[in-house]
Amino acid sequence: MLINLILTFSAAAFIMMTLFNFTHMFQQEGYKRKEYMGWLAEYSGGRIIFILLVSVLYFITSSLLVNSHIKILSLIGWILYAVFAGLSVFYYFRFRVRDAKLPLKFTWRVKRLFITSALVLVILAVLCSFAGPSLMGIVIVFAPLFILCSDIINTPVEKHIRNGFLKDARNRLDARKDLIKIGITGSYGKTSTKFILGTILSEKYDPLVPPSSYNTPMGVTRVIREQLSDNNDVFIAEMGAKNIGDIKELVDLVHPKFGIITSIGPQHLESFHTIENVARTKYELIEGLPEDGTAFFPDDHAYTKELYDMTEHVEKVLFGIEEDEYEKGTLDVYARNIRSTENGSEFELVCREGSIDIVTKLLGKHNVMNIVGCAAIALKLGLSLEQIRDGAAKIESIEHRLQLIRNGNGITVIDDAFNSNPVGSKAAIDVLSSFTGRKIVVTPGMIELGESEDQENFNFGSYMADKVDFVYLVGPNHTKPIYEGLTENGFDADKIRVVKSLNEASQDMGTLLVPGDVILFENDLPDNYNEE
Repeated sequence: MLINLILTFSAAAFIMMTLFNFTHMFQQEGYKRKEYMGWLAEYSGGRIIFILLVSVLYFITSSLLVNSHIKILSLIGWILYAVFAGLSVFYYFRFRVRDAKLPLKFTWRVKRLFITSALVLVILAVLCSFAGPSLMGIVIVFAPLFILCSDIINTPVEKHIRNGFLKDARNRLDARKDLIKIGITGSYGKTSTKFILGTILSEKYDPLVPPSSYNTPMGVTRVIREQLSDNNDVFIAEMGAKNIGDIKELVDLVHPKFGIITSIGPQHLESFHTIENVARTKYELIEGLPEDGTAFFPDDHAYTKELYDMTEHVEKVLFGIEEDEYEKGTLDVYARNIRSTENGSEFELVCREGSIDIVTKLLGKHNVMNIVGCAAIALKLGLSLEQIRDGAAKIESIEHRLQLIRNGNGITVIDDAFNSNPVGSKAAIDVLSSFTGRKIVVTPGMIELGESEDQENFNFGSYMADKVDFVYLVGPNHTKPIYEGLTENGFDADKIRVVKSLNEASQDMGTLLVPGDVILFENDLPDNYNEE
């Protein structure tokens, strides 16, 4: 009986070792079960094979130790048990995420998942010690799904806790009748626009700007509960979505009076499936505005312009960048005479109140568009053109979004590592092209673009083929379309280096770089997209 308990609890311990990695990926996928299953199917082949081999080893070990009365077989069983124990520890170190961009956060939800998993494993270990320890070999096979089972068990508790937090956040907002609430959504540009708007509005107000990409119901709720103070007179809520209805849930929480859609593009098509569903979901913000609210749209000659045209229930503002095809009076607020430099951008901001010259540290035309949109909101909230100009001058480069970093060794880095997309990737290459010196791109390509992903990555490679000097492709499998786009458009294959990780690229660049070089880091995939 003692041997049975040792065997079954050893198997339970191995499963707990695997849970650190699987819980990390479950957290990276936003605790979404469907997304986690997708990750298992595409990126966890090595882990699953290892677990299957360990389960076979466990089955053989338990059979030898429990059923054999021959000393030599028993000795072999204990040797195999030592191997099994060693592999349990080896699994943790082999498959943990090295240099994780987002390490596993031991939140209360994660702690509850581990406690539930431990309790279930103890029960299974005890039961199997009576029924036959070999049965735990079957449990080992299902180790990748164990975290999902624990999450299902915890669903009623998590739902109760979540609803309590949401209710408290709503009550805090409802108690602030004077609070100006602004919602920001879009396929890309949400976080940049949020920080730009917060900086400009600070010339007149005391806005609460959520940190980083806090754009889910629980993320926004946490900001409201922990950071909203009586001094704040504006709350800027970034609203992200991966499924239809996600924006509506955030609108029902915040009840914004003002809303801006930054863009509509092929982002998260793995869950949205069509760009029409993307547009429909982003428009949930505008549909949720009150009758005395105001909606702000960039003129992209496509989806956001169509959404602007169909909006009738609230006041609407159209902003953009002046181009020859615009008829006079088409745009309410716009930029003209845009000039790009290695230190930022300059342009003339034009509106019904007049015009003013703007100087900003931000790079790229898409950031000019974001500033114009924020200026349109600021004008609606009573800021003067001079206040907008002063606020725009104070906007700092936003971390990992075309962030300019100059090192003392003469190397210039353009950090655009956050969540690349088809529009942003081209804009980044255009910014890189404005610099002198050799131009080097480091990229793993774009993700979550559904069926168009390979084509968009091919297009990205094609677009940069005549604009850059060296390219590092991070991830041999995922970057194949970029490689093809480069080489099919005449780029020298000898100047393309395919590496497995960003660290490998950085080490290799050490022998290549010379003063004057400019490096663009375009996207940096989350840990759950690492190729094994």
